[in-house]
Amino acid sequence: MTGLMFLIGILVFVFGLLFSIAWHELGHFSTAKLFGVRVPQFMVGFGPTLWSRKKGETEYGIKAIPMGGYIRMIGMFPPGDDGSLRKRSTSPFRGMIEDARAASFEELEPGDEKRLLYTRKPWQRIIVFFAGPAMNLILAVTIFLGVLMFFGINTQTTTVASVSQCVISQSEEQRDCRADDPLAPANAAGLKTGDTIVAFNDEPVDDWGTLQQRIRDTIGPATITVERDGSTQVLRADLIENQVAKTDGSGGYVEGEYVSAGFLGFSPASGIVKQDFPQAVDRMGDIMTTGVQALVNIPSKVPDLWNAAIGNGERAQDSPMGVVGAARVGGEIFTLDIPASQQIATALFLVAGFNLSLFLFNLLPLLPLDGGHMAGAAWESVRRHTARLLRRPDPGPFDVAKLMPVAYVVAGVFICFTLLVLAADIVTPVRLTG
Repeated sequence: MTGLMFLIGILVFVFGLLFSIAWHELGHFSTAKLFGVRVPQFMVGFGPTLWSRKKGETEYGIKAIPMGGYIRMIGMFPPGDDGSLRKRSTSPFRGMIEDARAASFEELEPGDEKRLLYTRKPWQRIIVFFAGPAMNLILAVTIFLGVLMFFGINTQTTTVASVSQCVISQSEEQRDCRADDPLAPANAAGLKTGDTIVAFNDEPVDDWGTLQQRIRDTIGPATITVERDGSTQVLRADLIENQVAKTDGSGGYVEGEYVSAGFLGFSPASGIVKQDFPQAVDRMGDIMTTGVQALVNIPSKVPDLWNAAIGNGERAQDSPMGVVGAARVGGEIFTLDIPASQQIATALFLVAGFNLSLFLFNLLPLLPLDGGHMAGAAWESVRRHTARLLRRPDPGPFDVAKLMPVAYVVAGVFICFTLLVLAADIVTPVRLTG
């Protein structure tokens, strides 16, 4: 049964992956058609074609390797300076440029002269290339908000999970209470496991973040209103100053860093809590910030990935994952001993995170990514507007094809990184459980 659930989890992720890729390409496709560009191909995946069907002027299909997708737009690059599509050259770099230029015209048909991508205005091309990542962002936000508001997430609550017996600085190693340790304020006040704190110093609280901050801001007498066995009770505690773990502002803790703050002495229980819209939006902001930071930190993760894939290093939980690793995690989700609704919610979160990564990654201003094409169109717009202001001749379209040697280098780096992540995903995969 566990093996079957693992397989179902993988299939759910693969379906989400294929849908996300198709959704991305739909953004490019729909905006290209909107601006009159001919699109002869719409493909999900790379490699050999498994299935295809032509409808109208476009061939739609699925390929064997679900590592991306593409649409083929006629005239992505302008002709050369002399108007030709290909020149004879012994330079390998010039060959790359001319091959890319010729490929963008190889399916040119009579009447396509006015349907070439490079003839669209720069702002239109920016929209075409931005539309793909934007679709991933829309899907990510929709899934994140839907899960947060309708499924809920595992969150620390104001219910008491356990009460500390004594006061021990959190900067110390874990140990038992000693005879000379002072009694924890929560214990002295009579706080019990299962109590739900509904007010602190007569101010209502309904989330752990607010309660935690109020406790830390208080040193001295305080009132704690709790719900216990269906009735409301008011407890009185005398909070003391103690060394506690520093928070990161998002509900987590900064490892190895401590601050002096008010201390009550209990641990909050966790539970599935549905978020209202403002809370969900706030969580979305935290997720976006974490996603950007993760993208920035990728270069620093390479040594650990290398050690995990080639050496005997351990794989960190926040290590970059590829499609294989994410599919494995998707399988593990459906084997967890949690309610089916939370299995679905966690799987949806995984797909949403994948879409957020696609959005952020594709905005990098590097060819062959969408961000690189957007940067080229933006530079063309700057050149043309500057020439107009200075009353100079129109410089014409910016020839992005001349950057293809750089694009091949970037693509080579991406491929090497992908292979490294793949090796790490196989040798030392990230696991949800130990």
